[in-house]
Amino acid sequence: MAVVIAPRVRARLSADVVVLGLEGALVGLAIVVGALRNHRGVGLHADAAPLFATWGPHVGWGTPAAVLVAAVVIGWGVPWARRAPWSAVLAVGWVAAVCWTLSLSMVDGWSAGLAERLTAQAEYLTEVPRVTDVGALLAGFADRILDFQPGSWSTHTAGHPPGALLLFVLLDRVGLGGGTAAGLACVLIGATVAVSVPVTLRALGSPDAARTAVPFLVLLPGAVWIGASADGIFAAVVAAGVALLVSRRLAVAAAGGLLLGLALYLSYGFVLVGLLALAAVASRAARRGAVLLAAFGGVSVVVAVFTLAGFAWWEGYQLVVQRYYQGWAAERPYAYWVWANIAALVLSAGPVAGPALCRALAALRLRRLPPPTVLFPVAAALAIAVADLSGMSKAEVERIWLPFAVWLLPAVALLPPHTRRWWLMGQALTALAVNHLLWTVS
Repeated sequence: MAVVIAPRVRARLSADVVVLGLEGALVGLAIVVGALRNHRGVGLHADAAPLFATWGPHVGWGTPAAVLVAAVVIGWGVPWARRAPWSAVLAVGWVAAVCWTLSLSMVDGWSAGLAERLTAQAEYLTEVPRVTDVGALLAGFADRILDFQPGSWSTHTAGHPPGALLLFVLLDRVGLGGGTAAGLACVLIGATVAVSVPVTLRALGSPDAARTAVPFLVLLPGAVWIGASADGIFAAVVAAGVALLVSRRLAVAAAGGLLLGLALYLSYGFVLVGLLALAAVASRAARRGAVLLAAFGGVSVVVAVFTLAGFAWWEGYQLVVQRYYQGWAAERPYAYWVWANIAALVLSAGPVAGPALCRALAALRLRRLPPPTVLFPVAAALAIAVADLSGMSKAEVERIWLPFAVWLLPAVALLPPHTRRWWLMGQALTALAVNHLLWTVS
């Protein structure tokens, strides 16, 4: 029997296709303009602009595994996630996300794809052996942010608050040092976003949306960078903090505040996570003021600990701005990256992000109290817009914006059910194309 589609539904589907076409045009334009600028010697410092990568088609033993995971999730993910017990959905979702991320990493091979991703000179692991006293590290951290002086931190360490380095120091101290352990930690922890985001949606009264989001979080194209970069862990910390924040128990909400406070010391850009926190609190039906106070208390504890230990976040940020323009940022043209960054985001969040976000924006105009499927994507988009316009995010946003990109995906619940399998296919194909055509850099 033929399926009859109402004119209004048909119009919305047409709008989705238009947005998809605009995304494709944006990515294509960013690639062409980036190639021309690189050919002319403009300092994009991204050989495969708009992505921070180099061109190099290749396959690996992870290729069949990635195709298999994608096929299973596309074929059975949506109906299974809708019917299965909730605990099974979360457990299988995490395992599937781990398998997807690892299989994509293995397309590049064990060394290049995982074990050596975090051992480059610019990475945190190069600094871990130099940390013998955490107190001294925090007290003197800001003094080593600026470049071209004795003892300057490596690029990633200098560009982040000390919490990022301390994370890898902690892994090393518990016996999980080295590139392989650090890479696996990024994968295993980063994959928990496929649990934290749905848990948040369900806690806020959107159980159907929570189940719908799981397959999309599993096949997130950004998994190319979760395996393995520290930004995968950062995304997981932020997502877990938001998930705890929406708990009915104030003590748990305060723990969420602690995690979000810790996030401030993983990346300076996570001050924008406040928008996600506000979306979480606004989505609650009751005790919003109490939750907000509990979360603020948790954040304040973390800020107080780091400040009393000798590291002032605001002073570190001022120095990071100077360090930022001591490097490639001084040459990377804002006029290109301010829009090419969005093309990189499309490749990281996936083609479903644009149509889903547009539906969320449309719903925002129609509802007085929008559901979390609307508030979170809009809050994430606003945070991304501020980060983009600031000029402090020129290139490499495909991994840097992962903590916000995952919160665009709750809006997939607004897409027609009969189209979701096609959108999942688009997500998977995007990840496979990026990983097989390019050698990405963490």
